[in-house]
Amino acid sequence: MRAFLVDDEPLALKRLGRLLAATKRVEIIGTSSDPVEAVPAILASKPDVLFLDIEMPAMTGFEMLSRLDPQPWVVFTTAYDKYALEAFGVNSVDYLLKPIEAAQLDRALDKIERMGARARPDIQALVAKLTERSPDYPERIASRVGERVELVDLAQVTHFFASDKLTYAATAGKNYVVDHTIQELEQKLDPRRFIRIHRAILLNVDYVQELHAGIAGRMIVRLKDAKRTDLTVSRDRVRELKQRLGI
Repeated sequence: MRAFLVDDEPLALKRLGRLLAATKRVEIIGTSSDPVEAVPAILASKPDVLFLDIEMPAMTGFEMLSRLDPQPWVVFTTAYDKYALEAFGVNSVDYLLKPIEAAQLDRALDKIERMGARARPDIQALVAKLTERSPDYPERIASRVGERVELVDLAQVTHFFASDKLTYAATAGKNYVVDHTIQELEQKLDPRRFIRIHRAILLNVDYVQELHAGIAGRMIVRLKDAKRTDLTVSRDRVRELKQRLGI
């Protein structure tokens, strides 16, 4: 079975490659952490199966699939269980929930081998179905100062934090006061982008640069912003963050 792997997280990509190699059932013919660059490579190499992350910054896995014709078998890899997972099974497309385990991988490979020469699933119909069922999350958030309201692009927000009974949206340029608690923001914003790492901090995972061990089971997240901001991850939220990052 010839496989191509796409995931924007290098650590997750490397781990999946190791797991697949250990099965001795798959020949890895290519890997990429850039979905845009992966498209021509996949079209040229024509793999039997594509292991594909869903949430990637330059292009989602669904968008990438729309550019592939013909399409290989697809096994989605994701840190979420919110993508209408039943649809994957109905359409003979499997999924692996990060962090990926060997048993999950064997199940996916077994399923593909059983399908054999059967027709490929209708990926386009699956993508349309999933897109239709995806929640509509805001792209901007309001910051009110007196009579003036400024709209802040959420893609520019590295994290939200609570301090002195106020909540702030932190960006490279400044901190904006927002009229929501951290708990309200956790419910309101896209969980694929924002994850709560502390009772007073909601993190944009797109800005995670490094992870460091902290004291008493905690962890320190270093952001890829100009200030190289360090944020503390509560002990009870370390596991969830690692799963979200595919570690």
